[in-house]
Amino acid sequence: MDMYRKVPVDLLEGTRRGKILSVLAVFTMCTLFLFETIAFLERENVSELTLDVSKEPTIRINFNITMMDLRCDWAVVDVVSALGTEQNVTQHVTKWELDADGVRRRFAGRSKSQKDIKLSDETVEYDYEELSEDGEDAVRLDEEIFELALKENMFVFVDFYANWCSHCQTLLPTWESFAELMNDVAAEKIEAMAEQHGSEKEAKLEFPVLIAKVDCVDNPDFCNKQQIRAYPTLRLFVDGKPYGADYHDDRTIEALTNYLATIEKEVVKAEGVSDAAERYNRVRLDKPTDHTWRKDRTVQRHWVDSEHPGCQIAGYLFLNRAPGNFHIMARSNAHDLNARWTNVSHEIHQLNFGEPWMTKNVLSEASYVPFGLDKKLAPLNGNVYVTNELHQAFHHHLKVIHHSFSYKNKKGPSSTAYYHATDLARIYQVLPQSQLSQYHYDDVPEAKFIYDLSPVAINHKQKSRKWYDYVTSIMAIVGGTFTVVGMLESSIYAVTNKKRN
Repeated sequence: MDMYRKVPVDLLEGTRRGKILSVLAVFTMCTLFLFETIAFLERENVSELTLDVSKEPTIRINFNITMMDLRCDWAVVDVVSALGTEQNVTQHVTKWELDADGVRRRFAGRSKSQKDIKLSDETVEYDYEELSEDGEDAVRLDEEIFELALKENMFVFVDFYANWCSHCQTLLPTWESFAELMNDVAAEKIEAMAEQHGSEKEAKLEFPVLIAKVDCVDNPDFCNKQQIRAYPTLRLFVDGKPYGADYHDDRTIEALTNYLATIEKEVVKAEGVSDAAERYNRVRLDKPTDHTWRKDRTVQRHWVDSEHPGCQIAGYLFLNRAPGNFHIMARSNAHDLNARWTNVSHEIHQLNFGEPWMTKNVLSEASYVPFGLDKKLAPLNGNVYVTNELHQAFHHHLKVIHHSFSYKNKKGPSSTAYYHATDLARIYQVLPQSQLSQYHYDDVPEAKFIYDLSPVAINHKQKSRKWYDYVTSIMAIVGGTFTVVGMLESSIYAVTNKKRN
């Protein structure tokens, strides 16, 4: 009869409750285990701020800049560092001359310093005072006399100088001797003088040439009208107009004489001997020519493309990891430049920091790159900075921020390629600020790029959990689930017994 004895109700309820709680516990553990495993397998992208502790002594900057109105043989790149170093850089720098349409004209000055020209004729034995004791042979001109000289002479060769210019003072005896030579246009004397100065070529002139000079300190407005950018500027006028570009060769009697002979041959060849002679006679007789003059008889100066060449400068520099700047300016070993006419308007095609191959690898192979970072590496690319007033130049202040990455570096042949995920790469973000700066009228403007490396770096990496953290979490899930279910079961049992009692 005992087997038919009635089972207590609370025992049956406890068994059912235990089954339900056990199923709930298993379901909870499985769910938490699944999410914990997914979280363990996933990698978290993390960007951390750290101090820049790079041990590299230098940083590379890559640039490709077009100077819109600066001759290549005057354009120089200088680097100045807060460490006290200052240097002119020619290594790894390439320059191309550009015409008025921005087309490369010829190979010019690639990785070379400025061409060294002879600043005077060493065979001239007398100084300027001795040569001018019996009067100056080089005619002094001002604006009014200049017009008369152009009117009465088919060829006028003018030295625009400043009396404070050291290069002008060096040239003065040579120019006076050259003027004395040109005062007698007999071919025999020119040949004799050319032989005396070591000429290997015959320099015969059929027409007289007026050798003149203009002191730009005494005639500043006139020189500004002529757009004199450097001292001395040697300019040949043929029939009242500048003939081609200014003279930029050796400043010796031989070179000057051969230059005039060459230009004369070009004029005669273009027109013929009789035509050239007839034109010279027209000028001498003050008959109308095919040139137009303003009513006030002043020089009508036009823009001549050949006198305003551009220069594309490209290359890279290794800079000290300290604040500093590099700048592009006009400087000549053979001229004292007129700061008023130095124009450093420029277009930036490329300006960024770091190794190009490393930047490319990071952007293509890094497991995590913040969105839009690639556009922040070279924000000045494609920008144009034009100065419309004299004595002005744009200065660019560049804050450089170091970003480090762990990236997959592909190595070996393509058939057996494998990847390393432990390589650390560095790229550099640039925060630019450009402003138009005003220069003193005696200072030569310069396109300046001022850089400052941020002491704070940004480290980008993928953070994953340790295996022992995962095991600990699993054990915590199991133990925690049974504990919570036990507490829940005890609470339910206590409540149900209290109701029965």
